[in-house]
Amino acid sequence: MKLATLKDGRKDGRLVVVSRDLRLAADASAVAPTLLAALEDWQHCEAPLRTFYERLNTGDVPGAFDFDPRQAAAPLPRAPQWCDGSAFLNHGRLMETAFKMPPIPDFDTVPVMYQGASDDFLGPCDDVPLPDEAQGIDFEGEFGVIVDEVPIACPPHLAARHVRLLVQINDVSLRALGPREMKTGFGFLQAKPSSSFAPVAVTPDELGDAWRDAMVHLDLHIELNGEWFGHPNGGEMNFGFDRLIAHAAATRRLSAGTVIGSGTVSNAGGAAGSACIAERRAIETIAHGAAKTPFMKFGDRVRMQAQLRGAPVFGAIDQLVVRASLPHE
Repeated sequence: MKLATLKDGRKDGRLVVVSRDLRLAADASAVAPTLLAALEDWQHCEAPLRTFYERLNTGDVPGAFDFDPRQAAAPLPRAPQWCDGSAFLNHGRLMETAFKMPPIPDFDTVPVMYQGASDDFLGPCDDVPLPDEAQGIDFEGEFGVIVDEVPIACPPHLAARHVRLLVQINDVSLRALGPREMKTGFGFLQAKPSSSFAPVAVTPDELGDAWRDAMVHLDLHIELNGEWFGHPNGGEMNFGFDRLIAHAAATRRLSAGTVIGSGTVSNAGGAAGSACIAERRAIETIAHGAAKTPFMKFGDRVRMQAQLRGAPVFGAIDQLVVRASLPHE
Protein backbone atom coordinates (compact mmCIF):
# COMPACT_ATOMS: atom_id res chain seq x y z
CA MET A 1 0.00 0.00 0.00
CA LYS A 2 1.22 3.50 -0.84
CA LEU A 3 0.06 6.61 1.00
CA ALA A 4 0.80 10.31 0.61
CA THR A 5 -0.25 13.67 1.99
CA LEU A 6 -1.33 16.48 -0.32
CA LYS A 7 -1.03 20.11 0.67
CA ASP A 8 -4.40 21.70 1.37
CA GLY A 9 -3.53 24.74 3.47
CA ARG A 10 -3.71 22.84 6.75
CA LYS A 11 -0.66 21.79 8.74
CA ASP A 12 -1.28 18.05 8.41
CA GLY A 13 -2.56 18.09 4.83
CA ARG A 14 -4.96 15.59 3.25
CA LEU A 15 -4.44 11.82 3.15
CA VAL A 16 -4.52 10.14 -0.25
CA VAL A 17 -3.92 6.61 -1.48
CA VAL A 18 -1.45 6.40 -4.39
CA SER A 19 -1.36 3.69 -7.03
CA ARG A 20 1.55 1.24 -7.16
CA ASP A 21 2.95 2.91 -10.30
CA LEU A 22 2.66 6.36 -8.62
CA ARG A 23 0.47 7.68 -11.43
CA LEU A 24 -2.90 8.02 -9.72
CA ALA A 25 -4.20 9.14 -6.33
CA ALA A 26 -7.55 9.14 -4.61
CA ASP A 27 -8.84 10.99 -1.56
CA ALA A 28 -8.84 8.76 1.53
CA SER A 29 -10.58 11.14 3.93
CA ALA A 30 -13.53 8.78 4.22
CA VAL A 31 -11.16 6.45 6.13
CA ALA A 32 -8.94 9.00 7.91
CA PRO A 33 -8.44 12.73 7.39
CA THR A 34 -4.65 12.60 7.80
CA LEU A 35 -1.90 10.01 7.83
CA LEU A 36 -1.26 10.62 11.52
CA ALA A 37 -4.92 9.93 12.28
CA ALA A 38 -4.67 6.67 10.33
CA LEU A 39 -1.54 5.62 12.21
CA GLU A 40 -3.13 6.38 15.57
CA ASP A 41 -6.05 4.08 14.66
CA TRP A 42 -4.21 1.64 12.40
CA GLN A 43 -6.10 -1.43 13.56
CA HIS A 44 -9.31 0.04 12.12
CA CYS A 45 -7.87 2.04 9.21
CA GLU A 46 -5.47 -0.45 7.61
CA ALA A 47 -8.02 -2.81 6.07
CA PRO A 48 -10.23 -0.17 4.41
CA LEU A 49 -7.15 1.68 3.14
CA ARG A 50 -5.80 -1.55 1.62
CA THR A 51 -9.13 -2.26 -0.04
CA PHE A 52 -9.15 1.28 -1.43
CA TYR A 53 -5.57 0.81 -2.67
CA GLU A 54 -6.37 -2.41 -4.53
CA ARG A 55 -9.38 -0.79 -6.15
CA LEU A 56 -7.25 2.15 -7.24
CA ASN A 57 -4.71 -0.19 -8.86
CA THR A 58 -7.47 -1.84 -10.90
CA GLY A 59 -9.01 1.47 -11.98
CA ASP A 60 -12.08 1.04 -9.81
CA VAL A 61 -12.09 4.34 -7.91
CA PRO A 62 -14.32 7.09 -9.30
CA GLY A 63 -12.74 10.47 -8.83
CA ALA A 64 -9.14 9.25 -8.99
CA PHE A 65 -6.76 11.90 -10.29
CA ASP A 66 -3.19 12.23 -11.53
CA PHE A 67 -0.70 12.15 -8.67
CA ASP A 68 1.56 15.21 -8.74
CA PRO A 69 4.50 14.95 -6.31
CA ARG A 70 4.95 18.72 -6.53
CA GLN A 71 1.69 19.04 -4.61
CA ALA A 72 2.79 16.56 -1.95
CA ALA A 73 3.92 17.42 1.53
CA ALA A 74 6.05 15.02 3.52
CA PRO A 75 3.90 11.92 4.22
CA LEU A 76 3.84 13.20 7.81
CA PRO A 77 4.24 16.99 7.54
CA ARG A 78 4.81 16.97 11.29
CA ALA A 79 5.30 13.95 13.52
CA PRO A 80 5.15 13.24 17.24
CA GLN A 81 8.85 12.35 17.21
CA TRP A 82 11.85 12.03 14.87
CA CYS A 83 14.78 9.88 15.98
CA ASP A 84 17.67 9.46 13.58
CA GLY A 85 20.23 6.71 13.94
CA SER A 86 23.67 6.11 12.47
CA ALA A 87 23.27 2.47 11.53
CA PHE A 88 25.88 2.27 8.76
CA LEU A 89 29.17 1.90 10.61
CA ASN A 90 31.17 2.36 7.41
CA HIS A 91 30.08 6.00 7.36
CA GLY A 92 31.08 6.61 10.97
CA ARG A 93 34.46 4.94 10.57
CA LEU A 94 35.28 6.99 7.48
CA MET A 95 34.46 10.19 9.32
CA GLU A 96 36.54 9.18 12.34
CA THR A 97 39.54 8.27 10.18
CA ALA A 98 39.43 11.33 7.93
CA PHE A 99 38.93 13.92 10.63
CA LYS A 100 40.87 12.18 13.44
CA MET A 101 37.78 12.04 15.64
CA PRO A 102 37.92 9.95 18.83
CA PRO A 103 35.99 6.67 18.52
CA ILE A 104 32.46 6.70 19.86
CA PRO A 105 32.21 4.32 22.84
CA ASP A 106 30.43 1.03 22.04
CA PHE A 107 29.90 2.18 18.44
CA ASP A 108 29.90 -1.42 17.15
CA THR A 109 27.37 -2.72 19.66
CA VAL A 110 25.04 0.12 20.71
CA PRO A 111 23.17 2.17 18.07
CA VAL A 112 23.96 5.88 17.89
CA MET A 113 20.85 8.06 17.72
CA TYR A 114 19.78 11.67 18.21
CA GLN A 115 16.32 13.18 18.62
CA GLY A 116 15.63 15.77 15.94
CA ALA A 117 12.91 18.34 15.34
CA SER A 118 9.76 16.95 13.73
CA ASP A 119 7.47 19.99 13.63
CA ASP A 120 8.25 21.13 10.08
CA PHE A 121 9.21 18.38 7.63
CA LEU A 122 9.64 19.40 3.99
CA GLY A 123 7.91 17.86 0.99
CA PRO A 124 9.78 16.14 -1.85
CA CYS A 125 9.88 19.15 -4.19
CA ASP A 126 9.95 21.95 -1.64
CA ASP A 127 12.88 24.33 -1.75
CA VAL A 128 15.29 23.92 1.17
CA PRO A 129 15.60 27.44 2.71
CA LEU A 130 18.77 28.05 4.69
CA PRO A 131 20.34 31.24 6.03
CA ASP A 132 24.01 30.95 5.07
CA GLU A 133 26.14 28.94 2.62
CA ALA A 134 29.05 29.14 5.07
CA GLN A 135 27.23 26.74 7.41
CA GLY A 136 28.33 23.78 5.27
CA ILE A 137 25.12 22.71 3.53
CA ASP A 138 24.88 18.96 2.96
CA PHE A 139 22.29 16.34 2.11
CA GLU A 140 22.03 12.88 3.66
CA GLY A 141 20.19 10.11 1.84
CA GLU A 142 18.44 7.77 4.28
CA PHE A 143 15.67 5.25 4.67
CA GLY A 144 13.26 5.37 7.58
CA VAL A 145 10.31 3.68 9.22
CA ILE A 146 7.14 5.01 10.78
CA VAL A 147 5.81 3.00 13.72
CA ASP A 148 2.58 2.61 15.60
CA GLU A 149 2.69 2.81 19.40
CA VAL A 150 5.71 0.92 20.73
CA PRO A 151 5.73 -0.20 24.39
CA ILE A 152 8.54 0.68 26.75
CA ALA A 153 11.53 -1.72 26.69
CA CYS A 154 10.26 -3.41 23.53
CA PRO A 155 12.90 -6.00 22.50
CA PRO A 156 14.25 -6.08 18.93
CA HIS A 157 12.50 -9.34 18.01
CA LEU A 158 9.14 -7.67 18.70
CA ALA A 159 10.02 -4.17 17.53
CA ALA A 160 9.81 -4.92 13.80
CA ARG A 161 6.12 -5.81 14.25
CA HIS A 162 5.46 -2.14 14.96
CA VAL A 163 6.74 -0.92 11.58
CA ARG A 164 3.78 0.35 9.63
CA LEU A 165 5.36 2.36 6.82
CA LEU A 166 8.72 2.84 5.12
CA VAL A 167 9.95 6.23 3.92
CA GLN A 168 12.87 7.82 2.06
CA ILE A 169 14.55 10.83 3.67
CA ASN A 170 16.93 13.70 2.94
CA ASP A 171 18.31 14.58 6.36
CA VAL A 172 19.62 18.06 5.59
CA SER A 173 22.76 18.85 7.60
CA LEU A 174 24.87 21.92 8.29
CA ARG A 175 28.37 20.55 8.70
CA ALA A 176 30.01 23.72 10.01
CA LEU A 177 27.68 23.72 13.00
CA GLY A 178 27.86 20.03 13.86
CA PRO A 179 31.24 19.78 15.61
CA ARG A 180 30.42 22.33 18.31
CA GLU A 181 27.03 20.78 19.04
CA MET A 182 28.53 17.29 19.25
CA LYS A 183 31.09 18.51 21.81
CA THR A 184 28.36 19.82 24.10
CA GLY A 185 27.00 16.32 24.63
CA PHE A 186 23.44 17.55 24.13
CA GLY A 187 23.07 16.47 20.50
CA PHE A 188 22.18 18.31 17.30
CA LEU A 189 19.85 21.30 17.03
CA GLN A 190 21.02 24.07 14.70
CA ALA A 191 23.08 21.62 12.63
CA LYS A 192 19.93 19.72 11.66
CA PRO A 193 17.34 21.94 9.91
CA SER A 194 14.08 20.51 8.56
CA SER A 195 14.42 17.07 6.98
CA SER A 196 12.74 16.27 3.66
CA PHE A 197 10.78 13.20 2.58
CA ALA A 198 9.96 11.46 -0.68
CA PRO A 199 6.27 11.86 -1.54
CA VAL A 200 5.05 8.36 -0.77
CA ALA A 201 5.19 6.17 2.33
CA VAL A 202 4.80 2.45 1.64
CA THR A 203 3.90 -0.61 3.66
CA PRO A 204 6.78 -3.11 3.93
CA ASP A 205 5.04 -5.72 1.77
CA GLU A 206 5.42 -3.41 -1.25
CA LEU A 207 9.16 -4.18 -1.23
CA GLY A 208 8.80 -7.97 -1.29
CA ASP A 209 12.13 -9.59 -0.40
CA ALA A 210 13.85 -6.19 -0.53
CA TRP A 211 12.46 -5.76 3.00
CA ARG A 212 14.18 -8.38 5.11
CA ASP A 213 16.07 -8.45 8.40
CA ALA A 214 14.31 -5.13 9.13
CA MET A 215 16.36 -3.41 6.42
CA VAL A 216 15.57 -1.78 3.05
CA HIS A 217 17.67 -3.67 0.50
CA LEU A 218 17.39 -1.08 -2.25
CA ASP A 219 19.90 1.18 -3.99
CA LEU A 220 19.39 4.85 -3.23
CA HIS A 221 20.26 6.73 -6.43
CA ILE A 222 21.54 10.25 -5.76
CA GLU A 223 22.36 13.06 -8.17
CA LEU A 224 23.85 16.45 -7.35
CA ASN A 225 23.20 19.10 -10.02
CA GLY A 226 22.34 16.35 -12.50
CA GLU A 227 25.55 14.38 -11.93
CA TRP A 228 25.78 10.92 -10.37
CA PHE A 229 26.82 11.08 -6.73
CA GLY A 230 26.13 7.58 -5.48
CA HIS A 231 23.82 4.60 -5.34
CA PRO A 232 24.57 2.89 -1.99
CA ASN A 233 22.33 0.03 -0.90
CA GLY A 234 20.35 0.09 2.34
CA GLY A 235 21.11 -3.57 3.03
CA GLU A 236 24.50 -2.84 4.61
CA MET A 237 23.00 -1.53 7.86
CA ASN A 238 24.89 -2.82 10.86
CA PHE A 239 21.79 -2.33 13.01
CA GLY A 240 18.41 -3.11 11.47
CA PHE A 241 15.35 -1.00 12.18
CA ASP A 242 14.31 -3.56 14.79
CA ARG A 243 17.44 -2.66 16.77
CA LEU A 244 16.93 1.08 16.21
CA ILE A 245 13.30 0.97 17.38
CA ALA A 246 14.24 -1.05 20.46
CA HIS A 247 17.01 1.43 21.25
CA ALA A 248 14.62 4.39 21.02
CA ALA A 249 12.03 2.61 23.18
CA ALA A 250 14.46 1.31 25.82
CA THR A 251 13.21 3.66 28.55
CA ARG A 252 9.96 5.08 27.16
CA ARG A 253 7.12 4.17 24.85
CA LEU A 254 7.00 5.61 21.34
CA SER A 255 3.89 7.35 20.05
CA ALA A 256 2.21 6.25 16.84
CA GLY A 257 3.69 8.30 14.03
CA THR A 258 7.25 8.29 15.41
CA VAL A 259 9.78 8.31 12.57
CA ILE A 260 13.05 6.39 12.94
CA GLY A 261 15.85 7.11 10.44
CA SER A 262 18.69 4.84 9.37
CA GLY A 263 21.33 7.53 9.13
CA THR A 264 23.34 8.10 5.96
CA VAL A 265 23.23 5.06 3.67
CA SER A 266 26.84 3.96 3.25
CA ASN A 267 28.55 1.00 1.57
CA ALA A 268 32.07 -0.24 2.11
CA GLY A 269 34.62 -0.08 -0.69
CA GLY A 270 33.53 3.18 -2.30
CA ALA A 271 32.29 1.74 -5.62
CA ALA A 272 28.68 2.74 -4.87
CA GLY A 273 29.60 6.35 -4.15
CA SER A 274 28.17 8.21 -1.20
CA ALA A 275 24.85 9.49 0.11
CA CYS A 276 26.25 12.73 1.52
CA ILE A 277 28.97 15.22 0.67
CA ALA A 278 30.70 14.84 4.04
CA GLU A 279 31.41 11.18 3.36
CA ARG A 280 32.84 11.92 -0.09
CA ARG A 281 35.02 14.61 1.48
CA ALA A 282 36.20 12.09 4.09
CA ILE A 283 37.17 9.62 1.36
CA GLU A 284 39.03 12.38 -0.48
CA THR A 285 40.85 13.40 2.69
CA ILE A 286 41.95 9.83 3.39
CA ALA A 287 43.12 9.29 -0.19
CA HIS A 288 44.66 12.68 -1.01
CA GLY A 289 45.17 14.50 2.26
CA ALA A 290 42.47 17.11 1.59
CA ALA A 291 38.82 17.33 0.54
CA LYS A 292 37.99 18.81 -2.85
CA THR A 293 34.21 18.42 -3.18
CA PRO A 294 32.51 21.60 -1.90
CA PHE A 295 29.37 21.68 0.17
CA MET A 296 26.17 22.90 -1.47
CA LYS A 297 25.58 26.47 -2.61
CA PHE A 298 22.31 28.30 -3.10
CA GLY A 299 20.89 27.14 -6.42
CA ASP A 300 22.28 23.61 -6.15
CA ARG A 301 19.84 20.74 -6.67
CA VAL A 302 19.82 17.26 -5.14
CA ARG A 303 17.72 14.35 -6.39
CA MET A 304 17.25 11.02 -4.58
CA GLN A 305 15.25 8.00 -5.66
CA ALA A 306 15.12 4.34 -4.60
CA GLN A 307 14.08 1.82 -7.23
CA LEU A 308 12.71 -1.71 -7.18
CA ARG A 309 13.19 -3.62 -10.43
CA GLY A 310 13.76 -0.34 -12.25
CA ALA A 311 10.62 1.39 -10.94
CA PRO A 312 10.57 4.11 -8.25
CA VAL A 313 9.21 2.96 -4.90
CA PHE A 314 8.74 6.14 -2.88
CA GLY A 315 8.90 8.68 -5.71
CA ALA A 316 11.78 11.13 -5.85
CA ILE A 317 13.12 13.84 -3.61
CA ASP A 318 14.05 16.67 -5.99
CA GLN A 319 15.02 19.86 -4.18
CA LEU A 320 16.72 23.18 -4.70
CA VAL A 321 18.73 24.81 -1.90
CA VAL A 322 17.80 28.49 -1.59
CA ARG A 323 18.63 31.45 0.62
CA ALA A 324 16.00 31.82 3.34
CA SER A 325 14.09 35.08 3.65
CA LEU A 326 15.28 36.46 6.97
CA PRO A 327 13.05 38.52 9.32
CA HIS A 328 14.97 41.81 8.97
CA GLU A 329 14.46 41.75 5.21
